[in-house]
Amino acid sequence: MKKESGATFPVWINHVQLPDTKPLKNNVSCDVCVVGGGIAGLTTAYLLAKEGKKVVLLESKEIGGGESSRTTAHLSNALDEQFYNLTKLFGKDGARLACQSHAQAIDKIEAIAKDESIDCDFKRVDGYLVATNPEEEEKLTQELEALQQIGWTDVVLRKHCPVETLSSLPCLHYPNQGRFHVMKYLTGLATAFIKHGGSIYTGTHVRKFDTGTVNTAITTDGHTVTANELVVATNTPVNDLFAIHTKQAPYRTYAIGVQVPKDSVPDALYWDLKDPYHYVRLQKNTTGDERFDLLIVGGEDHKTGQHEHPILCLQELEKWTRIKFPMAEEVLYRWSGQVYEPVDGLAYIGRNPGDTENVYIATGDSGHGMTHGTIAGILITDLIMDRPNPWAKLYDPGRVNLKSAGEFLKENLNVAAQMKDYLTSGEVDDPQQVMPGTGRIMRKGATKVAVYCDQDGVRHQCSAVCPHMGCVVSWNSVESSWDCPCHGSRFDPFGKVVTGPAHTNLGPAKS
Repeated sequence: MKKESGATFPVWINHVQLPDTKPLKNNVSCDVCVVGGGIAGLTTAYLLAKEGKKVVLLESKEIGGGESSRTTAHLSNALDEQFYNLTKLFGKDGARLACQSHAQAIDKIEAIAKDESIDCDFKRVDGYLVATNPEEEEKLTQELEALQQIGWTDVVLRKHCPVETLSSLPCLHYPNQGRFHVMKYLTGLATAFIKHGGSIYTGTHVRKFDTGTVNTAITTDGHTVTANELVVATNTPVNDLFAIHTKQAPYRTYAIGVQVPKDSVPDALYWDLKDPYHYVRLQKNTTGDERFDLLIVGGEDHKTGQHEHPILCLQELEKWTRIKFPMAEEVLYRWSGQVYEPVDGLAYIGRNPGDTENVYIATGDSGHGMTHGTIAGILITDLIMDRPNPWAKLYDPGRVNLKSAGEFLKENLNVAAQMKDYLTSGEVDDPQQVMPGTGRIMRKGATKVAVYCDQDGVRHQCSAVCPHMGCVVSWNSVESSWDCPCHGSRFDPFGKVVTGPAHTNLGPAKS
């Protein structure tokens, strides 16, 4: 499936038969309503159904149709934030719990795949964090000391990286990491959820929530789901206007799938210490040609909506890949995804701050969406079942970490700076200046208009003001979308909402 920009959907989408699900066509009631059909929502729904709860899951697209399908599917408890930073923010006990929770999430994915007979290419592999200069080598030593302090003594410092072209300097070796095919897993998980009595409604967009003693999710078609408990697991909360969105920031991250000769790259996970960093792993080649493997490489992150030419990110990623992996051949896939970076490095999972006690959220994946999403399923299930969980305080969405105040201030000043777009001139003065397959912002009086020109040369106009908090969107040439630079809402070329926190479309262009 090819996009107008030349980006192709990630490998996960191909050759997977999703469960036969349909939109919600009536009003239903249940014990728990879960909104979001990615790994966090499906894991939560599945585990609660196994507990005997009547669970309804709503997804505006298809199962895995949001960010879960765009993951590179690293399964790791070697966290991007680095444990020497997490120890400063959460203490040794908090950092240890973070490490243990992600390790247990990998175990849970492995166990579910086994229990439900899900063939998802799950495999345990080693992970390697590499240094490429002396300064980074010192960071490896610092990280190793932090790992030893929290009791993860299996990690060792190796003199050489398994891929000589990646780095000639030492690396940290993390055992017992993992990888899998996310869409095969989600398909099997959805099937198992239905088998345990759950109900899934896809193509069902929630436009409003009424929360209280009983919670109600109201769809764009006017149908309702009433539930005793509500779980919103939509990458970023679409039920919140402000609070959580000030504590995390949206980033676009890029990935390519490159054909390499079979066994030319050791099967492992690889990360470097650049900023933004790169992450690499292998996947079985989906073309069926056993002479080759697929090398999946990600990186070149930037704030959503804050890069004028995002296609350059894919080009830089391919350039880096060919330097570090000279065996790389044809690029088969190119895509991007969106991650939310919490100000203190860990996800927000639990009761929604400022809401009723029976409303839960899962957000802030921080590049570890597969394990954070699985942690969400375990933790939220325990909270709903009124069981103690050792991770509850660590991931509490209402937590205030004064040690991360500097990062909080930086991210929110960045959001405030985007308001300058109201004062600038447009990118074009006339809709006819917008070329086919592209979008541009045009000033029209006191406001901004988003102009998209389709492949037939027809220009389409809508408001350029995001309905969430009023920021001006920008054109994403890789995904052919309008992206909000403040909180990460995304809209298709015609202004239809694709990703929250906005849950309504861009408005009409003012005449």
